[in-house]
Amino acid sequence: MDFTEDQIRRYARHIILPEVGGVGQTRLLQSKVLVIGAGGLGSPLILYLAAAGVGTIGVVDDDAVDLTNLQRQVLHGTASIGMGKAESARAAVAAINPDVRVVCHALRLDASNALQVIADYDIVADGSDNFPTRYLVNDACRLAGKTLVSAAVLRFDGQLATFKAPGPCYRCLYPDLPGEDDLPSCAQAGVLGAMAGVMGSLQATEVLKEILGIGESLSGRLLIIDALSTSFHKVRLRPDPACRLCGPEAVIRDLSAHGSPRHGCA
Repeated sequence: MDFTEDQIRRYARHIILPEVGGVGQTRLLQSKVLVIGAGGLGSPLILYLAAAGVGTIGVVDDDAVDLTNLQRQVLHGTASIGMGKAESARAAVAAINPDVRVVCHALRLDASNALQVIADYDIVADGSDNFPTRYLVNDACRLAGKTLVSAAVLRFDGQLATFKAPGPCYRCLYPDLPGEDDLPSCAQAGVLGAMAGVMGSLQATEVLKEILGIGESLSGRLLIIDALSTSFHKVRLRPDPACRLCGPEAVIRDLSAHGSPRHGCA
């Protein structure tokens, strides 16, 4: 595509990177990324995708901005309290980059709509804060052949992974849905706001790498971060031959086993 003079100036620091260049920036502008959750992880993720010039960003979130969100959800401000998070995200992106179109999905993701919602996107980035949504999104992405970049944060800890065929899926790492009382939520255990920013920014980096086809993919690896010790560890993940979704004897063929999880965001 032909860049305008404003676009050349806006994306100059990308274009001079040999790994990106004009071809890569064009790819970003033509790409479509779906973000699940416009909260602690989704906030920096959406902001950096928009600044990078990702042409279409879908935002799935049916929550409204609350005062308790503002400690970490930097996409929103005090004036946004009471506004739907998807609409607040659209306004924030419009202020950053007019090249980017935001598609608001102010709905609760469930088995009846997940495949339809993700169908129009190249990559899905999950920033939800509950396991039912994570399993639903993982299953939908694998069934639809979509790359999934998944991040999680709690207290001072974070995890990041990319799941795409033929590599392992989220169920290879966590085969079974935990019980409601097995792990606390952010509301129960707390989260360092800056840590959500770290993980969301890393998630944006992996999404951009996948779009551009550069660097080493996190597929088949899990990045674990401990902010208190400032430690980063990579753990190799292998496909689980007994995985019910992507194993050789997989039994999950659709989303019928999923209910209607609430997709809040860290």
